[in-house]
Amino acid sequence: MVEKVIPIRIDEGKGLTPSIPSTLVQANGLTQDSRGRVLRDLRISVTDRCNFRCTYCMPKEIFHQDYPYLSHQELLSFEEITRLSSIFALLGVEKIRLTGGEPLLRKNLEVLVEMLGKVQSPAGKTLDLTLTTNGSILRKKALALKNAGLQRITVSLDGLHDETFKKMNDVDFPVGDVLDGITAAQEVGFTDIKVNMVVQKGINDHEILAMAKHFKGSGIILRFIEFMDVGSSNGWDMTQVLPSTEVLGRIHKVFPLEPVDANYPGEVAQRWRYIDGSGEIGVISSVTQTFCHECTRARISTDGKMYLCLFANEGFDFKTLLRSGKSDLEIANAIMATWAGRDDHYSELRGSNLPSPNADKPKVEMSYIGG
Repeated sequence: MVEKVIPIRIDEGKGLTPSIPSTLVQANGLTQDSRGRVLRDLRISVTDRCNFRCTYCMPKEIFHQDYPYLSHQELLSFEEITRLSSIFALLGVEKIRLTGGEPLLRKNLEVLVEMLGKVQSPAGKTLDLTLTTNGSILRKKALALKNAGLQRITVSLDGLHDETFKKMNDVDFPVGDVLDGITAAQEVGFTDIKVNMVVQKGINDHEILAMAKHFKGSGIILRFIEFMDVGSSNGWDMTQVLPSTEVLGRIHKVFPLEPVDANYPGEVAQRWRYIDGSGEIGVISSVTQTFCHECTRARISTDGKMYLCLFANEGFDFKTLLRSGKSDLEIANAIMATWAGRDDHYSELRGSNLPSPNADKPKVEMSYIGG
């Protein structure tokens, strides 16, 4: 029987601290928010630093050399991340994705991967453990990550030609090194590799067919993501959003496609496969075809705040709970209460032109909580 969750107390101020209910909810994989959405996925940002300055994520004019990044003491330790992940697993989380910033910049990340690989669900099942990276140092880290137990990798790649790619990453980084990192991941045995391309109309959309052609038949799934208004610093403009329907139309004219069923409920990418059997692609249409109604994700920032939406204004401070001697039971209660009070549906409000709560407040930056 699921007991009633005591509502979270929300106090004004930096880093909202959740109150702790007196009884633990017995979730058994049925942890639901106020809209009936189940908690299944956890994204953990392990660093707020990145060696790229992608214009849609960490524009150079804001994230400059004097930008005040978090100190080492402010970051969650590997032990704290693992403990928190274990509690989330008891409450129904089945998948953990490590993000950043650029997660491979976190020293000895493979040690954390190995620690998380030992986390199990109440039924004794290990979690689906994956990572998103810009691929810049993947050649160097691929074998260690594989040996540590990482199961899947997603690489961000916004163009196939140096002129476009360097314009997007804004640090003159060559695309060849990212492609070599992907090759390295294949060489050490990763078989489930995805490549994500954020598409901006007039910026890199001319690369769509080149990207499709390059990865077609490679065993790698290419996914196209609509340019989103994440954070407050990326200069988002609706005129730069290329609808996924148009992306699919361009590809279909050259490489005919057909739809594929989702792998699981709540999968954000719509799947399409080449009719000739040479693989599949995906589109993530978070602007033109919102999926708030089935979002199962929670996010943990680098410094231990829990965010309930990619477009959130504020997070809930779990680092303080971890470091103040609270028990696993107390932290589990706080997680449950926080999720139970979740009502976030920003993309739906944006699409309907209805006023969004806290619209006048700055949204959390993508580099702080991952994509």
